[in-house]
Amino acid sequence: DKHTVNLDSKTANLRVKPFTLEMGIKFELHVTISGKKINVSEIPELSIPDDWMRDKLELHFHKSEHGGGEIESVEYDKRSKTAVITFLRPE
Repeated sequence: DKHTVNLDSKTANLRVKPFTLEMGIKFELHVTISGKKINVSEIPELSIPDDWMRDKLELHFHKSEHGGGEIESVEYDKRSKTAVITFLRPE
């Protein structure tokens, strides 16, 4: 659990410690589908940055098992708890 790392002309001694990852968060989304866009509402408020929420939404709706596809953009509004997912092609 001890390591030595050479940084330029200096040496740093490091100690590795295991840590526990936080559990994932599950939540329910309400979706309206229309052509290339999906309107998502009632997104729960999570204590994560907005760009993380956009990433989570993009990953979820990109997956084929959720009927997803390639995503053009994700517009997320934390105040209204809504998002608009725009796909590259209507599918």
